[in-house]
Amino acid sequence: MLIRDVTEADWPLIWPFLRDICRAGETFSYPTDITEEQGRSFWLLTAPGRTVVAVDEAGTVLGTAKMNPNQMGNAAHVSSASFMVDPAHAGRGVGRALCREALDWAARAGYRGMQFNAVVESNAPAVALYTSLGFRVLGTVPGGFRHPAHGYVGLHVMYREL
Repeated sequence: MLIRDVTEADWPLIWPFLRDICRAGETFSYPTDITEEQGRSFWLLTAPGRTVVAVDEAGTVLGTAKMNPNQMGNAAHVSSASFMVDPAHAGRGVGRALCREALDWAARAGYRGMQFNAVVESNAPAVALYTSLGFRVLGTVPGGFRHPAHGYVGLHVMYREL
């Protein structure tokens, strides 16, 4: 697996699974009726942010990540990141590799920590992955996310120092 900066040619390969993940409404707070224009503007970042793709030896896009300052101004020393793995390639370590890349990027860029603002409590695989990489739950917004199957579930704020 290779992780590299995104190119314009990658967007048509990202959009179908990004759209489907958003439409499912189980893990992201993006609109479930997200348009391609919205998806592109939310996901493809410019400096100081960064967007990457994970590809296999055939060039298939397996997943993607975006990395950015969590806030502006005097809080811009804490980074954030988001990850989407094509469900057809789940369980192959893509999310872990993307998260490690985000942590490495943030450390190289001089960030002091990484914060995830809205990890859906019922997304057990993501919570377990982030915990295994040293993140901890700082707090949970009770009922902060309306899950289509579980109803209102918590949104974790997770953090890790770099």
